[in-house]
Amino acid sequence: MADRLYTSSDADEVLSALRFETKLEKATLARIAFTLSLVKDGSAVSSSAGFSGGEMKRPTFIGEDEVFLRTLIAHVYGKREFGEDEFFSNRSIVKNHIDSGAALLAQMFQETGRSGDALIRRLVDEVEFAGRREQLGSGLDIFIGRTLLQRTELVMELNNTAKHANSHLAIMGKPGVGKTQFLLKILTDIRVQSNYQTNFIYFDYKGDVVENARFLELARVQPFRLLQGGQSLPINPFILPAYDEQTINVSAREKAESFASINSKLGVVQKGALTEAIRAAYAKRASSATPYPDFPDVLEAAAAAYEDDGKKDDSLIEVLRDLSEFDLFWRHGSESAPMDRVSNRTMLIDVHAMPVLKELVAYLVIERLYKEMATLTDSPVMDGRRTIRTILVIDEAHNYLGQKNMFLQRIIREGRSKGIIVFFASQSPNDYQQKFFNFQELLEFTYIFQCDGVASGSVQDILGCSAKTAKELQTEIARLEPWQVIARSQEKTEEFVKFTAEAFYKSYA
Repeated sequence: MADRLYTSSDADEVLSALRFETKLEKATLARIAFTLSLVKDGSAVSSSAGFSGGEMKRPTFIGEDEVFLRTLIAHVYGKREFGEDEFFSNRSIVKNHIDSGAALLAQMFQETGRSGDALIRRLVDEVEFAGRREQLGSGLDIFIGRTLLQRTELVMELNNTAKHANSHLAIMGKPGVGKTQFLLKILTDIRVQSNYQTNFIYFDYKGDVVENARFLELARVQPFRLLQGGQSLPINPFILPAYDEQTINVSAREKAESFASINSKLGVVQKGALTEAIRAAYAKRASSATPYPDFPDVLEAAAAAYEDDGKKDDSLIEVLRDLSEFDLFWRHGSESAPMDRVSNRTMLIDVHAMPVLKELVAYLVIERLYKEMATLTDSPVMDGRRTIRTILVIDEAHNYLGQKNMFLQRIIREGRSKGIIVFFASQSPNDYQQKFFNFQELLEFTYIFQCDGVASGSVQDILGCSAKTAKELQTEIARLEPWQVIARSQEKTEEFVKFTAEAFYKSYA
């Protein structure tokens, strides 16, 4: 039985550096690295071939937790028995996960701005033994305001499966009536009540939310300010679960359809050219350690094909050039690796400074979220409350709902069982009347602030009220005061409820 092991030199360098930055002992950091890799790499962890790093003694690393550590490994690897050398030695499961986990810690350290405190906060948010955090989920009961006359408190039971078919939400109203403050209050409550286990991805189209430092702090949000100070998204839209020919071909065609649905100038010819450029970009990277291209790769392949065919640059080359030169997404040569997952991150993507491509950036991130969602197990349901994993938040959604985003539609249709939900903020109930997709029937929670020119049919569909009531509410909605809201009633005897919405700045002064 080995009484010690030796980490790789790379792992030892990382652990030594993080010891200085975090003030944690190397053995503690090694246990964190082990746990991180066990969760993220699982039984597919790479075998470590380096033994020239630091010494890790068995009693120091394991302490009194051998049974616990063996149980965790048995759960991940799907077998009960491990030999002593297989468990702890220079060629053991523990060593492989320490070395791999150290690399993951180094990546996270870079992503958090090389701050020891930020790294610890990130670990608190992310590290979990598989499924353990989700099983601790509870009800998300959000105080949303008080009725106008009786001043009765209203609570939204967001994840109550007995009362609600899903948890998708829409907030509608003209600018300046309070809808953004209402949305921020709901999101912060969700983060706090879930002990920061429910995440969200927020697309900020106006740039006002990213400036709300109090919200970013309380909700523990990582902001990404695109086209500002050289900041880009550490996301690669071309990462796939597998890199066989069929998977690459399907993904290439989907990307081409995505681009064409956003940009009307891209016709059949451009879609075909983009599909072939993406395939060529994958082929270029096929034999590398990172078998996925970036946008400069795709631009290079498309430009070369155009040159071979004697074609002039067109709208496709223009879009690809913007995506490459604006440096919006992760690219090869970046200091840190791309995010392995987006569904376990809480981040705000500020696109307000972008003159073009706002919708395309959102589309590509939503596609990535859907692909991750498809691989998830169903989220746990405890006592009639479904665990919500991630909320996709689309502000100024009226600029986006008209786009035929098949991945957004799939998330709305299929996300309930996976714990992935969508929040919209837009200017009118009319925005959800799309011929190609019925958003209205899939919105469980709808809140209407003051709006102009609302169609009675939209009000009827959104609230589920009678045609007569919807007609009467048209005028009332146009005359609502700031912070006043009309929503579906929780009482079967009433068709709607009118209340004063609670604001973020009041709840979290």
